[in-house]
Amino acid sequence: MSPEAVAPTPPTFTPKLLIRPAIAWATVTLFLIFGSDWMAQLSRHEIGLSLFAWLFCIIVWVAFGVVHEAEELASLLGEPLGTLVLTLSIVIIEVVLISAVMLGAGDTATLARDTMYAVLMIVLNGVVGLGLLIGGMRHHEQAFNLHGASAFLAVIIPLATIALVLPKFVESTSDGTLTAVQAVAFSILTVALYGLFLWLQTGRHKGYFVALRSDTDENIPAEPPPPPRTPKKGEFALHLVLLLVNILPIVILSKSLAKVLDYGIAATGAPVALGGVIIAMLVFTPEGIAAVSAIRRDELTRAINLCLGAAASTVGLTVPAVLLIGLITGKPVVLGLPAASIVLLASTLMLSTLTFSGWRTTMLEGAVHLSMFVVFLVLVFSP
Repeated sequence: MSPEAVAPTPPTFTPKLLIRPAIAWATVTLFLIFGSDWMAQLSRHEIGLSLFAWLFCIIVWVAFGVVHEAEELASLLGEPLGTLVLTLSIVIIEVVLISAVMLGAGDTATLARDTMYAVLMIVLNGVVGLGLLIGGMRHHEQAFNLHGASAFLAVIIPLATIALVLPKFVESTSDGTLTAVQAVAFSILTVALYGLFLWLQTGRHKGYFVALRSDTDENIPAEPPPPPRTPKKGEFALHLVLLLVNILPIVILSKSLAKVLDYGIAATGAPVALGGVIIAMLVFTPEGIAAVSAIRRDELTRAINLCLGAAASTVGLTVPAVLLIGLITGKPVVLGLPAASIVLLASTLMLSTLTFSGWRTTMLEGAVHLSMFVVFLVLVFSP
């Protein structure tokens, strides 16, 4: 039957699709009207805690909406484009939140570094560890596409080293910052490397990032991904609009959350690195849940694409953004990690390479990654 023989039906508009963005935009309206008065009363702890809890819950809830709409677009675009849309949507939120805090009045020199480091630890140790542990309990062993995992790690290791380790050892500065020349050169290099990876991921080597059709013969390459689902009339546009409608409130509310977070850390004397951990958890909670859910369904390749893709895009997109903000505003951007964090990062990257060097994973890898995540948490509160 020809395509013209069946008229596509338009997507169904249900009130449920609009509840989440409606509440988010109502919150935006309230903060635009009363936000200045509320921010002036942050010294009252009950108000500060209430505003933080309100903004945190709303942003996380709306981020779930972003994930949902990105998943819908993923089913229309097919893999690996679908996972890429989800990953980039989440990273855009992360960059916006970091930028909002950096443009505030507090001392935010290490915020980008702490957030990127926290994302790598949460994703590569927390989410991967929990997912592999649960997957091993349910499925004993899980197969994945080794080519894709190897490609991700081949990009993550140099990007993380250039962004978070190398600035600690350059001779031109002594505080983990970069000179203007170094910042521009490293930003261009980071964007170029990540851009090349995206080109290969979505083009020539897209077969590396889809699940293997056979797990009985390790020498059989991945088959081409299944074709994307044919959208109904207006379906793609609907989900794209809803994706933007869910992202924009997060962008607007990020400035208010930045003020509350900055004041709270200063007033309580909490570790400065806690701000980066909170932003990382805020942004990647929905994607982390999506990855763990994929592992429970024995879709380990998709979970790896989400986790390792988040790690690669975080460094590949955040570093140029924050360095550009630093160059424009003149604010210092400290990227070099402390010695203990460098050791933990290097151990995590090495462990990830070993975990994804074979064709299958078990509970053991999950338990080891979770132990590294516990070490990270301890060092946040007791450096």
